[in-house]
Amino acid sequence: MAASPTSAGGWLEHGPATPLVRRIARRILVEIGSGALPPGARLKGAELALRHDVSRSPIERALRLLEAGGVAAREPHRGFVVTGDRDAHAQAVRALAEPEATQPYLQIAADRLAGRLPEFVTETLLAERYRVTGAVLRQNLTRMAQERWIERRPGYGWRFLPVLDSAEAHAASYRFRLAIEPAALLEPGYRIDTAAFARVRAEQEELVQSRTPRLSSNEWFDIGTRFHATIVGCCGNPFFIEASQRANRLRRLIVYRPFRETRAFVAAAREHLALLDLIEAGRREQAARLLRSHLEDIRQVKADLLGSDPPAIGPGGRGELDAVPHF
Repeated sequence: MAASPTSAGGWLEHGPATPLVRRIARRILVEIGSGALPPGARLKGAELALRHDVSRSPIERALRLLEAGGVAAREPHRGFVVTGDRDAHAQAVRALAEPEATQPYLQIAADRLAGRLPEFVTETLLAERYRVTGAVLRQNLTRMAQERWIERRPGYGWRFLPVLDSAEAHAASYRFRLAIEPAALLEPGYRIDTAAFARVRAEQEELVQSRTPRLSSNEWFDIGTRFHATIVGCCGNPFFIEASQRANRLRRLIVYRPFRETRAFVAAAREHLALLDLIEAGRREQAARLLRSHLEDIRQVKADLLGSDPPAIGPGGRGELDAVPHF
């Protein structure tokens, strides 16, 4: 019997469930649920890679993830096949679902940046506008309050706080990163976290291997933030680490902008891999120079993209928001 995917030590821990792998697994689950892949159907890696426009590597990882959950099984001479276990399929759908609070969070951010939400709001207004339950809305508000772009008003309602949402603030954030991140690499106490480096390397390799990475704005943000936080986090200097973390929280809303073209950021992922190679080879001074050049290039790309207005999303809209990735 397959392990419950939501239990402690469940099947999601068996493999590299990176954002891209999870997304592919979700898409395969949709095909299985629709009947396009019935019980006993072969899950051919080459066909899936072509259909989902990715390389074979993340497809194989997604299939192993589904195998661990009992949705797929490996048979001699046939490879992976669909098991037809409805309970396992239902559990996998629940385990791999994106958090319910993600979309309201992104919609509220985009609407606030576009001026479609006033400075002062009530929970009733937000719940009705975004068609969410009180519990989901409170998850959103708690997260926003922790990130310091909204606060509870004394007695009643909420107030949006000033945030870094302009081109000038974007430029200032990159000047800060140019001062902090290359310097962190040169700290005398710099020590590589092997496990953390392996995790971010796997994510960057998936972006490079995929012909057209299809990630949500939250996934883009998390991958980029995780990479740079890992680089800075190994410096051993708590002042650098704390300053970088605070900047990430302030900069979060800048990324919610229309974004369709991924080529520049796939190129950035290749530079990320080159940075990891240099650091692991002990060539930190060269890595610091590359990191500075990398940040300068991405700063310009993102400055150009910030010229676009955020997409309009109507009340309760469920369309996925794109974003300027946070590399």
